[in-house]
Amino acid sequence: MLTAMFLAALILITVHSQETEETITYTQCTDGYEWDPVRQRCKDIDECEIVPDACKGGMKCVNHYGGYLCLPRTAQIIVNEREEAAAESTSGRNNVIRRTPADPQRAPPNPTHQIQCAAGYEQSDHNVCQDIDECATGTHSCRADQVCVNLRGSFSCQCPPGYQKRGEQCVDIDECTLPPYCHHRCVNTPGSYYCQCNAGFQLAANNHTCVDINECDANNPCAQQCYNILGSFICQCNPGFELSSDRINCEDTDECRTSSYICQYQCVNEPGKFSCVCPEGYQVVGGRTCQDINECETTNECREDEICWNYHGGFRCYPRNPCQEPYVLTSENRCVCPVSNAVCRELPYSVVYKYMSIRSDRTVPSDIFQIQATTIYPNTINTFRIKSGNENGEFYLRQTSAVSAMLVLVKSLSGPREHIVDLEMLTVNSLNYRTSSVLRLTIIVGPYAF
Repeated sequence: MLTAMFLAALILITVHSQETEETITYTQCTDGYEWDPVRQRCKDIDECEIVPDACKGGMKCVNHYGGYLCLPRTAQIIVNEREEAAAESTSGRNNVIRRTPADPQRAPPNPTHQIQCAAGYEQSDHNVCQDIDECATGTHSCRADQVCVNLRGSFSCQCPPGYQKRGEQCVDIDECTLPPYCHHRCVNTPGSYYCQCNAGFQLAANNHTCVDINECDANNPCAQQCYNILGSFICQCNPGFELSSDRINCEDTDECRTSSYICQYQCVNEPGKFSCVCPEGYQVVGGRTCQDINECETTNECREDEICWNYHGGFRCYPRNPCQEPYVLTSENRCVCPVSNAVCRELPYSVVYKYMSIRSDRTVPSDIFQIQATTIYPNTINTFRIKSGNENGEFYLRQTSAVSAMLVLVKSLSGPREHIVDLEMLTVNSLNYRTSSVLRLTIIVGPYAF
């Protein structure tokens, strides 16, 4: 344990009065002590309280008898109270006033004699030595760039905070070259410094640490969705939008330009989305596909003597009795020429009316319709041919059996268009019996390929 003890020098001054003889003893304490008028003895001065920044470099100040120590902050101090009392008692003596026995109650007169005070002290009105504040009186010798600090019996010239002595001058301490005070960036200033943070961060309450700025909470810079990340943020757009070049705003995505197959018929761009539309006679199915509307089931506008025939993209009204003289209606869509009528000998025995619909630009070759005999006679031969309606060679009739044939589309057809094709079945036997029947097929080509 570190201890120290300073012995006070006792100065006795004797003053002789003309009227009575008396002796007044004044006590002057050594450096590091001051007179305690209550306890009538010298007491230690706590320099750690009165000397600003007594210790530097992170050391802690520990008051000591007649002085102070600068020790590491981890040092343990053990104080012996008996030594402290001994130090205070030996640092000086109580005043001793001797008076003549003739007048023991008489107080000593106010002395007019000058007392001798130590350097840095002066006589007060009460005839005691008091400290001279050189800093207040201007009697110090500190430079203009220094700070005067008054001490007991003296003064000290110190540098302002943030400065250090270099020779006789005070020079700025560049705190930014010392161990890192700042989390990100340090800016040195005369006598001080301050910290700065990188973009996306801000100083914490301790003015040293940098904490992330949540830009999405503070002031959402994004046009739509904002996601905070360390030191920055990213913007995202809602479905149907895409980030613009500034990476903040959102622009509508024109889905209709990205693909020509996004809709079966037509794409309509809308803010943040798109929609598919279909032409008249069709309806949207599944958001993108067009499906024919069966007007014969929904908005049938045909007369009572007509039948409604739906085709791709529309409908037609055909007469319920399509027979023309000399044919008569025998069943639905079947007209027969009576044998009793001489005119019928040169005409097909029967004409059957059929209707069908195909899509525009259908892939070829393609089987589209089958014709088949309804009545089979023994020992007869049936042959099939296209009697009319194939002037441009769009069709071909391929016989598939003795009683049937298949109509083949060999040229692509574009709609809207109507074709009437007569398919004839000729029947003969060994007895030169000859008869024929016609199937009048009305082919309606829709306006679109769907």
